[in-house]
Formats: sequence, C-alpha cells, structure tokens
Amino acid sequence: MTTDTVTEAPKSRFQRISNALMASCLGVMAVAVFINVVLRYGFGSGVAASEELSRLLFVWMVFIGATAAYPAGEHMAFTSLVGALQKKPRAMLAMTLLIRALVLLGCALLGWGAWQQVVVGLDSYSVVLGYPTALLPLPAFLCAAAIGLMALFEIIKRTPLDLGHGAEVE
Repeated sequence: MTTDTVTEAPKSRFQRISNALMASCLGVMAVAVFINVVLRYGFGSGVAASEELSRLLFVWMVFIGATAAYPAGEHMAFTSLVGALQKKPRAMLAMTLLIRALVLLGCALLGWGAWQQVVVGLDSYSVVLGYPTALLPLPAFLCAAAIGLMALFEIIKRTPLDLGHGAEVE
C-alpha cells in the first residue's frame, strides 16, 4: 500500500504573518458574534459593537487573504490558454506581459477608487465604535498597492507564469 505525500515548501515570513493576521481577525469575529448571539437569544440583549467590529475585521481579513494569495499563485487563472502557449516562448512572454499589465491596470483602478473612499472616510466615524470609516476601504488600497508592486517586480524580473498550482483545469 502506497501513500502519496505532498511536501510543502516552508512558508515565508509574509505568509506566516498574513496567516496569523487572518486567523486573528477570524478568531475575534467568531468570539464577538458568538457572545452577541448568546446575549441576544439567552438574555434579550446584545453587544451593538459586535456587528461593526465583525464587518471591519471581515473586510481586513478578505484583503489580507487576497494579498497573500497573489504570490502563492492562488488567484483565479486562465491556465488553459496560457498552457497552450507554453511551447511558443515568444507568445508565452507576450501573454505573460499582457497578464501582468492587466493585473497592474486592475490594481491601479482598485487602488484609485479605494483611495478616494479613504479620503472621504477620514472625516466620518462609525456609529457605535467611533473608528474613522476610512478604515473600511483602506485594506483595498493596501491590497491593490501590494499586488501591484508584486506584479511590477515580476515584470521587471521577467518571472515566468507559474502554471504548476494545485487547482484543477477544466
């Protein structure tokens, strides 16, 4: 009887920090919502801050995860088109540059829109917790900046597309 073992590469410092941040966000959200549910159904009252805190942490967790997924090659990819070009180096290089340029364009658009929302949110505060509402779009801006920089470095270094991720291609 043979067993297939998958060996994982050691996680980078960035991956460990992002995983810890996401786990912290998820843990605080779970505790806040659990306490709120118990108080609401058990005692007829709840913690008003629970919803705001959970919303804020969820937004941060999503964008931390999106940022961490990019260098791991875990974002949605159209590997069948790129895979067909693997035997044509010039076409593969052109497709790689096009994909990375589109990533940069998407990051620029997301970053610009998120920054506008950050600026708008600097003067307003959440109702219950009183944090600046600029904290809600801020992770989108930071995510766009981080992914944009990673894509730019990949263009400069001419890093080939990694088609070896574990996702199934249909």
